[in-house]
Amino acid sequence: MEFQQEYQTGLSLIEKELSGCFIETGCSERLWEAMRYSLLAGGKRIRPILTLKFCQAVCGEMEPALDYACAVEMLHTYSLIHDDMPCMDNDDLRRGKPTCHRKYGEWLALLAGDALQTAAFERIAGSRRTSAEANGRACGVLAGAAGAGGMCAGQYLDMVDEGRTRNLEQLIQVHTLKTSALLKAACLLGLTASSKEPSAEQWAAAERYAQELGLAFQIRDDMLDVQSTTEELGKPVGSDTDNGKVTFATIYSLEECARLVEEHTRLAEESVAGAFEDGEFLCLLAKSLAFRKK
Repeated sequence: MEFQQEYQTGLSLIEKELSGCFIETGCSERLWEAMRYSLLAGGKRIRPILTLKFCQAVCGEMEPALDYACAVEMLHTYSLIHDDMPCMDNDDLRRGKPTCHRKYGEWLALLAGDALQTAAFERIAGSRRTSAEANGRACGVLAGAAGAGGMCAGQYLDMVDEGRTRNLEQLIQVHTLKTSALLKAACLLGLTASSKEPSAEQWAAAERYAQELGLAFQIRDDMLDVQSTTEELGKPVGSDTDNGKVTFATIYSLEECARLVEEHTRLAEESVAGAFEDGEFLCLLAKSLAFRKK
């Protein structure tokens, strides 16, 4: 119960801040609307929660990291909009609602994603909750995760290899870039926002945690694509199979996938347990994601 209360406290902070974004009117009002549609469509807000809680784990407060948390969710939302488009995964549903391009058309969805990406950096650069020096470092952290050495590289490898035989090493490479990179950025943004300087051990622990959490998250995601329903997930199930993608659930049995999720979750927990005075929430978050139903 305490974990759920802590999660809800962080979630409430994030939702309140995001609800005030992109409410402008004028010549581009329809663009703002499309951005809000996807940004406020729901979701677990895992990445911004990580940003807030890693900040709190070092300095005892979440508030300094709030702008960074909003930024990482904006960037995550941009990536979902683009991933769903016909030239990528061609999905019709996201979080139980029509995808952005289905509701607003392809060109407006493309612009909404572009605008959310740039808004993320604007939010960080203009934050008054943190120093200008921290904001500069934070922009670098997020850019590194988003660009050709991170998420874009992961999506490229995912697309260019579609329909080809992919081995385990290649699959891990794809999701280290596509999934773990932004989770890592979320954790490091929390440390960057902290009013207390994190130790070298804490920086390393955050990176290990994100890497293991990302693999556990993706394996569980692949399992749900086989086991769940469209109603439960809020997006089409079986789409990876339909698109000819090799996933953890096509390489391994579901039983072995479950074992791997448990193993990577354990490693994520171990990485933060000794590095932070209070890493209990981070451990419980990893455990909760291992058994998620959507």
